[in-house]
Amino acid sequence: MRRAAAAGSGMLLAALLSLLNGACRADLTERVVWAVNAGGEAHTDTHGIQYKKDPLEGKVGKASDYGVRLPILRSSPEDQILYQTERYNEDSFGYEVPIREEGDYILVMKFAEVYFAQSQQKVFDIRLNSHVVVKDLDIFERVGHSTAHDEIVAFSIKRGKLSVQGEVSTFNAKLTVEFVKSYYDNPKVCALYVMKGTLEDVPKLQPHPGLEKRELEDLDEEELEVGEDGSRKSGAAAGAAASKNRVQSGPRTPNPYAADNSSLMFPILVAFGVFIPTLFCLCRL
Repeated sequence: MRRAAAAGSGMLLAALLSLLNGACRADLTERVVWAVNAGGEAHTDTHGIQYKKDPLEGKVGKASDYGVRLPILRSSPEDQILYQTERYNEDSFGYEVPIREEGDYILVMKFAEVYFAQSQQKVFDIRLNSHVVVKDLDIFERVGHSTAHDEIVAFSIKRGKLSVQGEVSTFNAKLTVEFVKSYYDNPKVCALYVMKGTLEDVPKLQPHPGLEKRELEDLDEEELEVGEDGSRKSGAAAGAAASKNRVQSGPRTPNPYAADNSSLMFPILVAFGVFIPTLFCLCRL
């Protein structure tokens, strides 16, 4: 009887969780007003977001599926395609999103570096209408190679005005998301969507141990700069302590002096230079 009751309770709990997940998924789907899989085909992700085929196909830039040969960290297997395809251009390019209702919105842009294997190889800005919302985005610097990364920007539209990151401009029912060519390589994007809501409503990527370590490092650095006694420590001491577990942003640069033993040989050569003439003089005596 007890086993039967426990089994029945388990099944009931599973059913309730399933209903709850379905309700959350339906709510999220209704909040999304626009979604595109850049450089790829239509796709419905595990959260129910329906991404349309890239509307820029054959019009602007180039589509690439170079990343399909790579597993993408931090993304579920079902949704890796959203980070494996991309659209890039040799100049700035963007997408226009029609928005007719006022309210609070979230722009989510998905990226993964699947080609370059070090930082400072692809760097670009992102503009929302005339506002720079992401400056000098270096995907490899942020998360490394073949790893999912989402840039999330909150904005609001009220009384014909767009407000984002403390800046305000006139809004004419059209949101332009622009990827701006900078000084390293070409701008790109893998997928993006706009939804109504707040930052708390955005589905989170899977945890990244390296990023968690970096966040803890930043917190430790702040604690080091302001000691337990309230005194402020030197930046050098704080930086030295914080750099112990720093995640490398690229291949480690070889030390040019690692194989150079000249500094060790010099005292030995000097000793020989003094000892041999001295021994010669002693022998003559």
